[in-house]
Amino acid sequence: MKKIIIADATLRVGGAAECAPGFKEKTEIVKALERLGVDVIETAPPVNGKSDILLLHTIAPLAGDRVLSCSLPLDETLIESGWHAISKAKHPRLHLMAPVSAARMEYLCHQKTPAFLETLRKLISKAKGFGAEVEVSLLDATRAEKETLAQAVKVVCEEKADVLTLCDNDGTLLPYEMRDFVAEAAKLLPEKDAPALGVECSNRLHLGFAAAMECVGAGAVQIKCAVAAEDALPLEEIAGFLRAKGRDLDLATSLDLTVAERQIGNITAVLLGNAVPHRKENNAVGEAVQLTPDADIAEIGNAVRQLGYELSVDDLAKVFEEYRRIASKKALGVKDLDAIVAAVAMQVPPTFKLKSFVITSGNAITSMAHVILLRKDEEVQGFSMGDGPIDAAFLSIENVLGIHFELDDFKINAVTEGREAVASAIVRLRSNGKLFSGKGISTDVIGAGIRAYIDALNKIYYDESAK
Repeated sequence: MKKIIIADATLRVGGAAECAPGFKEKTEIVKALERLGVDVIETAPPVNGKSDILLLHTIAPLAGDRVLSCSLPLDETLIESGWHAISKAKHPRLHLMAPVSAARMEYLCHQKTPAFLETLRKLISKAKGFGAEVEVSLLDATRAEKETLAQAVKVVCEEKADVLTLCDNDGTLLPYEMRDFVAEAAKLLPEKDAPALGVECSNRLHLGFAAAMECVGAGAVQIKCAVAAEDALPLEEIAGFLRAKGRDLDLATSLDLTVAERQIGNITAVLLGNAVPHRKENNAVGEAVQLTPDADIAEIGNAVRQLGYELSVDDLAKVFEEYRRIASKKALGVKDLDAIVAAVAMQVPPTFKLKSFVITSGNAITSMAHVILLRKDEEVQGFSMGDGPIDAAFLSIENVLGIHFELDDFKINAVTEGREAVASAIVRLRSNGKLFSGKGISTDVIGAGIRAYIDALNKIYYDESAK
């Protein structure tokens, strides 16, 4: 059975959205691709300085067992910074994009063929020197001079690159023409220690999928595709074909075809700006919950269920006892009941503890967070940018875990008065449709929010481990 390697270039090509996805959206895309099981996740070149480097640092652990491929132009300084940005990934790859048609070579590299080949050789050697897996994509290969293409392939093989990808950027070859082109190029590869052969077929004529399948027959083992990207081979088409015909054609894939449609739909929604909101309004639910000071346990249980919680009998009894104790002193509302659930229900041994956090925020910069947690005395840390300090902090915790939990609600109130007031935060997280709430208290508003998030997180982990 032949294994087809699926390399997704969604983050590199940017998708078809009117505006490119932001930092948070890109992390969501990486998580969805990891769950889908693509073999390689390609990123865009880190040409925007610190923001791109921070993104690569953030998504490196999120890629999990997938190869994280940092795409790079033929620029020596970017190769070094790209490597340091992805080196913490489990399977890092440096992806050199080398234009080999005369027009692209002179326009992008400002070099003639001999100088270009020397540059290519030097940069492959530098990338290999980091101990990284290296891929070289020959851009516009189908329009290159035969001699130039042959010389470029020779350099790639001599420098021991791991993957060689042939690109039809022009997108005018018919499937059988692309097959013949790849078959001829494959003859240039040595019999031993040859790089894996990949293809990137344009979908300009809506024949990219057919061309890619022809290339597999000609010796290609890696196919590049993307989600909702103009002229790119759609990942959805590859997944659908392998689900329908893969077994019949003796083709294997790492894609989880049972979740392909849902995960690709999630990525498309993020790219097109139609993703599920990170926070949901709960006003309608709150208005429906009616509380009285002398409510019995059945009424409190019904109110808790309307809020979205599924409590055990013991936890419901604790909530009822605390509610009656506080209700004897003052009138309580739905927000108070929510806080009681967070404070007394499902108290569990902590899986995670907060060690430290650093937040950078202001009206002229994007908020950034660095959070360090302790898990069984082992430090784990995450970095992230976000829409404000709280969002950045929560996203950095998600990056520690490599898991996204839906933030159902976030509330914060002052417990005491004055400039040194103590803040109390409530965080509601949803995991697999089930609601968990956490409570945090601190003189720091952000610290209270982080502690509440971790409190809810510990309940999720405890609940999952008990199953």
